[in-house]
Parts: sequence; structure tokens; C-alpha cells
Amino acid sequence: MNFFKRIRHPEGPLSPGNFPAGKEYGEPTIDLRPLDSEDAQFMRIALEEAGMAGKEGEVPIGAVLVLGGEIIGRGRNRPISMADPSAHAEILALREGAARVKNYRLPGSTLYVTLEPCVMCTGAILQARVGRLVFGAEDPKGGAVSSLFSLLEDPRLNHRVEVASGILQEECRELLQRFFRERRQKNLTAENAEDAEG
Repeated sequence: MNFFKRIRHPEGPLSPGNFPAGKEYGEPTIDLRPLDSEDAQFMRIALEEAGMAGKEGEVPIGAVLVLGGEIIGRGRNRPISMADPSAHAEILALREGAARVKNYRLPGSTLYVTLEPCVMCTGAILQARVGRLVFGAEDPKGGAVSSLFSLLEDPRLNHRVEVASGILQEECRELLQRFFRERRQKNLTAENAEDAEG
């Protein structure tokens, strides 16, 4: 079990003007907090949201927005039930958090999400000026943070987001895999029933 996580430097890509003392150029910051830290606790709450989404027939992804140690927004995937293609867990958590603090900007906040955000959600994270993103499992088919794209590392953007990944990664991944496994099994059963009737 990995007891430590690696995070990107919060200042973004290093340049001669923002070298942290004692660091080599481009060396990532190492966060030595154990995984049973506050990050894991908030990720467990995001997993609860994801579980609810799965029970509702949505892809099980959950998100929690935290500011000053307090949850200010929660979200779970709901594009089907809301008939809204933008109703991803991250977007719903950001909307709730912004409404709660009465500001569309959320500096100093941390967004916990069970799956690496897509392009749309990563854009929303940038627009909201979220300070930190913590996600569980990588998304090789649609992740816009480190898997498919690395949008948060683009030096042309005017906001930097600290990123921590792999928090409760196995639990996050297993929830998604189980959902799709059960969905495939359900579809096969339905197909076999149709074949038997025909």
C-alpha cells in the first residue's frame, strides 16, 4: 500500500522567478501526509456520493467541495436523471459550493472527485479558481488532468491548481468496474431473454 502521495507544485511549472528554496528545477513537491489523512476522509464522502449515483443508474462518480475544512458542495453524476449533459459530479459540487458562498470564484477550495475530471469539468475547475484538486482513479479514456490531456499544466492559463491523485484509487476504480460489469451482465441477460423468446 502506498502511504504517500505525490502532488504537483502549487505554483505550477517552475521558472527562474519562482524556484522554491532547496528544490531542483521541475522537481515535484512530495506530500508526506499518510493516506488516512483529511484527503482520504473527504474522498470517502465522495465515494458515498458515487455509490448513490450508481444506485440511481448513473455512472458512479462523486465529488465533494471543501473550503476551510468544511464541505460546501456535494455532487454525483446525474446527467441522465436531470437530462443535462453538464450534470457531472464536479459541476454539481461546484454549483452548490458557489451558491453557498455566494461567489462564482472558489479560491482556497479543494475539490475531491472519485475519477479524474473530463475536459468540461477541468475547465470549470479553472474558471472557479479552485485551489486544489484531489482525485482517486485516472481516466485513460477521458481524463483531462493527467491521462488523456494535461490541461492544468498548460502554461498559457492564468490559474494554477495543485493536484493530488491516487487517493483511495482502488476503491474508486472498483466502484466503477463493478458498475460496468453489472451493466454488461444485465444487458447480456436481457439479450439472452430476447433470443429465447424469438
